[in-house]
Order: sequence, then structure tokens, then C-alpha cells
Amino acid sequence: MNSHLFPHIGKVIASTGSRHFPRMLHDLILTQLAVDATHITQLPVSPREHAPRKAGSSRMLGINPVYTDPVLELDEAQAAAQLHLTRRKDDVSYVLSVYRSNPSESFSQQERIILQDFSSLLLPMVEKHISALQPCGPGSEAPQQQGIDTLRRRFEERLAQSGLALSSRELEVCVGLLAGRTAPELAEQLALKVNTIESYLKRAAIKMGISGRHSLMRWMYSTEENAIL
Repeated sequence: MNSHLFPHIGKVIASTGSRHFPRMLHDLILTQLAVDATHITQLPVSPREHAPRKAGSSRMLGINPVYTDPVLELDEAQAAAQLHLTRRKDDVSYVLSVYRSNPSESFSQQERIILQDFSSLLLPMVEKHISALQPCGPGSEAPQQQGIDTLRRRFEERLAQSGLALSSRELEVCVGLLAGRTAPELAEQLALKVNTIESYLKRAAIKMGISGRHSLMRWMYSTEENAIL
């Protein structure tokens, strides 16, 4: 996984369950190939449906979606090119669809391979996002906070797996950076100076045997390329 993807991945995870997620996911896809629109959809699956269908929309499946969220409106019937990725879990399918509107820009075989390889990262993110949108009852956390908490839990799990422990401030700074925030943004959020944020990062980096923000992101995601969520 290229290190330039890590900030985008952090922002997508941190936006899980929020209205910003589709746009963040779209921007992440744009780092790999050019698309004009992105749609994410959750579809019910019949228990008797064993073989996966080649499908990308509710119209193709002939059933109504449970959830759909388009980024950059583009009617499927007007799309010159489209690709669909599907992940089935229990009685639902999560579909990620990308579209191009220009007839001269159909997806090449290489681009299809790139998106398919990318699906092991993207589809679990889509599943987590849609799951976070399900009603959780009174007192449930705000969606964006759920995304941050999910990122924090995964970071803590990685620390535990590595036998490492950070102070609460070091943990907070690392999670904030993984979520795509800059040191000045974290300093404002935590009411600290920028050099104090950098000091916490440096202390955490020493404990983790890494150096700097990009190393932090590489450490966080390097073992999760095939099962990011």
C-alpha cells in the first residue's frame, strides 16, 4: 500500500457514519482512478440466493435498496461506463459503484483490476459506514464521533497486539493524526501549543519504534491491507 493513501484512509475511517463519508470515499477512489460519480448501496439478499449476481444497482437486482447514497449525481442510464463491486454479508449486499459520463472514457482492463484489488479496502469501509447509520436507540453517539471512536479502538487494539502502551495524551494525538488532522488543528482542538503536539507524537514514536506521522500511518495500516475494517 502506497504511503500517500494513509491520510485519505484515516479521513474515510474517521468520517464513518457521517454525511462526509461518501465524499471522503470518493476522494480516496480518485487517488487510484478517475471517476465522475460514486454510489454506495445496501441491498437485501434472499436466503435462497447462493450464487453472487453481476449487479450494481437495485434496478439490476429487481429489488429496493435498504440504503443508497450517491456522490456527485449521475443517472446510471446516462453513464457511459460503470463498475460495481459487491460484498455480501448475512442477508445483505453492500455495493460500491463508480461511473464515468464521457463515452470516450470507458474503464480499461487495467483499471478494472486496480479497482478490484482496491475492493478489499473499500467494501469493508462501506459496510462499517452503513452499519453506523443504523438506529442505535436513545443516547447513541453522533455519527462522526462513532467514526473517531472506531479509529481509536482499532489503534488501541494494534497497540495491545504489539505490547505497547501510550499515555492518554499520546494516544489522543496519534488518533487525531490518523484521522487526517494536522498538528495545528489538534493544537486548537486540545488547547495546546503545536510544539506540544509534536512532542507527544515524538514520545509516542519512540515507544513504537517509528518516526513521524507517515510512519505512524504505515504502522497502523501495514498489517491490515487485506482486511482494513
